[in-house]
Amino acid sequence: MARPKVLISQKIFEEAVAMVKRDFEVEENRGAAPLPPNILAQRLKDKVGAIVLLTDKIDEDVVSQCPDLRIVSNVAVGYNNIDVAACSRRKIMVTNTPGVLDDTTADFTWTLLLATARRVVDADQYLRSSRWKGWGLMDFLGYDVHHKVLGICGLGRIGQCVARRARGFEMEILYTDVFRAPSSIEKDLGARFVDKETLLKNSDFVTLHVPLLPETTHYISMVELSLMKPTSILINASRGPVVDEKALVQALKEGRIAAAGLDVYENEPEIEPELIGMKNVVLAPHMASASRETRLRMATMAAENLVAGLSGKRPPNLVNPEVL
Repeated sequence: MARPKVLISQKIFEEAVAMVKRDFEVEENRGAAPLPPNILAQRLKDKVGAIVLLTDKIDEDVVSQCPDLRIVSNVAVGYNNIDVAACSRRKIMVTNTPGVLDDTTADFTWTLLLATARRVVDADQYLRSSRWKGWGLMDFLGYDVHHKVLGICGLGRIGQCVARRARGFEMEILYTDVFRAPSSIEKDLGARFVDKETLLKNSDFVTLHVPLLPETTHYISMVELSLMKPTSILINASRGPVVDEKALVQALKEGRIAAAGLDVYENEPEIEPELIGMKNVVLAPHMASASRETRLRMATMAAENLVAGLSGKRPPNLVNPEVL
């Protein structure tokens, strides 16, 4: 008897693939690039499940061509690459991988913050170009981090992890969010709730940890950037469209803020061209979760979600429980 067929849309860890192969016939795309939407839809037509990545677009057009599809397992916390409503209408389960990358993303947020504040990338490139002639008092002056004010936009799991790390730098922590955190969390983190405007005006570092929603698109634009200190630094390791990139370029050029550290971009993989040449910007290629331990756990969690859903169980991380 033929086993149910599953598609793994892009290369993932072999440990995760092996978990799926125990019970299902697996078709893999082992290429380095995501499949074009028409090819993805074609290869999904006879599949009951799929493990996909953030760069795969699972929209109405794709799912409408897949009558047997029962579950889409995303190897990511966010799932804005999937039309959840379209899946729900067809009783297709959608899952994600929450929690597993919180600490790793918080670590990388601090990597960006420290590298940007202390001009590590600029200095590294200068040294590698053989221009360094020795120590100079006025060379590569950056900004201290200790005892400064950190503004956290979004005090969810990742935001809280970032705040815990800030305590080691003896920073004052401000945060803003749609809902205020319980007083026990505020006390534990030493964080003070303020409105968005107050945070932007008073923070030396602003770090973004909000989900990508219609109301958070361009959460930081020229209005917000104009409120920030000219010595402040913006860090974004959440989602690219949260920041208006053109406004950010303008603010950096005009000296409205001092610098920025970015891991995500408004139109990935495209980047606003002027950002590339700016020495006061640190750019990373969407790699905040890119430790081997975390990415492996993300892949195996996605495999666990898929196997559970196709075995008649409730997947551990079901995004749309109304389909059950």
